[in-house]
Amino acid sequence: MDAILPATPRPLARLLLALTLALPALSWADSSSGKEEKERPAFQPWHTAVFNEEFRAGAKEKTLADYLALEDRLFAELDERVYQKVEAREKSTVNRYWAGSLADPRVRKPDWSRTQILKAPDAKNPRGGVLLVHGLSDSPYIMRGIAEHLQKQGWYVVVLRLPGHGTAPSGLLKVKWQDWAAAVRLAVRDVRSTIGAEKPLVLGGFSTGGALCVEYALAQRQGEELPKPTQLLLFSPAIGVDPLARLAGTVDMLSGIPGLSRLGWETRMPEYDPYKYNSFPLNAGSQIWKLTQRIDDQLSELQEKGGATGLPRILAFQSAADATVSTLAVVRALYGRLPNEGHRLVLFDANRLGNERQVLKPDLFAGRQRLLDKPALPFDLEIVTNEKDDEPAVSTWIRPAGSTEVQHIPTSILWPRDLFALSHVAIPVPEDDPVYGATAPARPNKQIWLGKAALYGERDMLLIPETALLRLRYNPFFPWMMAQVDSALAPKDQSAGQ
Repeated sequence: MDAILPATPRPLARLLLALTLALPALSWADSSSGKEEKERPAFQPWHTAVFNEEFRAGAKEKTLADYLALEDRLFAELDERVYQKVEAREKSTVNRYWAGSLADPRVRKPDWSRTQILKAPDAKNPRGGVLLVHGLSDSPYIMRGIAEHLQKQGWYVVVLRLPGHGTAPSGLLKVKWQDWAAAVRLAVRDVRSTIGAEKPLVLGGFSTGGALCVEYALAQRQGEELPKPTQLLLFSPAIGVDPLARLAGTVDMLSGIPGLSRLGWETRMPEYDPYKYNSFPLNAGSQIWKLTQRIDDQLSELQEKGGATGLPRILAFQSAADATVSTLAVVRALYGRLPNEGHRLVLFDANRLGNERQVLKPDLFAGRQRLLDKPALPFDLEIVTNEKDDEPAVSTWIRPAGSTEVQHIPTSILWPRDLFALSHVAIPVPEDDPVYGATAPARPNKQIWLGKAALYGERDMLLIPETALLRLRYNPFFPWMMAQVDSALAPKDQSAGQ
């Protein structure tokens, strides 16, 4: 941008570029004022509802009990302003916002669109406490499999619903990343208070939730008065996102002009997923970009002061084929800036069976060798990949921190033959998940199943992107992954503290 407009101040340059991107929509608005957008659903209550009982940074709520009481009032608003406003023509069995539909998350108990508390089997003596944080446009459900596993292992687990989530996509129109960060801080303090001062405290997050865990740990390391975590568990962490996300906020400002409200949305689609928004406001993209910049600034500041030493150990699981966040950013912008202090990155490689390789982009297979050919790294690198090309047997290729040697450790896992890679959303979800898993649940468990949704017909006929039907939603390596988590949380690796 600077090369194109060298004399233009950066804020103005960004505005000019945003206006350029918005011109097609502005032109269309002039020629079809008052008409519904072509090939997009009309605005519905879930796109326009305003919720007054949502948590914000600086709110009076200071404990998790306060947060849950506010959440009760928020969901009462959701019922009044969305569910009770659904028009007759929108009353479909797969509309999340038609009460009692197959996609209504409220008909199943507990309601995993809300904050969940899972007490340890020995409630009076848990192994420690875990806070889990979901991703952008998700809800606590995405962390359900991980939460229930850790609960069975003796942990006290809280799965936090972030502000703007679990209700309606309109909840993301005005939310700020600082609201999410404030909610995380409130929840961490509450978990520490519940388990006591001496027991391990673990933070785990998926995508944006992972970024929020990193931001928290860095803020604590910089001196903010916060309980110190023992371990970070990251699943597809959003350390780097599309650079165009920085412009989303500028384009979003134009949506305040009468008649241009649609400019505030990157996508508006039917809401058939009970636990994830399909519609996506531009503000949401802007906020995650700002959060990644906050993390970059924190790491830079620590490096200037001697390095990001003394952080809790970080264990991250990332797919090489992630179309949502940057795998390279996880390697370079996070792990590459950490000292050699026991951090570990697990990368799920693409499936290297021969027939599928003929129709896949070559770059998908290049990352493994680039990482293995690098000079010694300051973290343990583990790549889950085919033991040999064109064979389904899976092994882990391990390169310890500070070493260039690669060890091969066989596993009992086989690549599913119809699977070419894991996806961003698949990492935290077990294969037997009743909503996103590999097999549809048996009746009479009447709920929508999205694990292998497939529709056949002509192209360009659907209101939803055809790629949404291709994306993997569960992790066939989930049991192996949780075994790695259990190992990382074993007493020999713990160092509780505040």
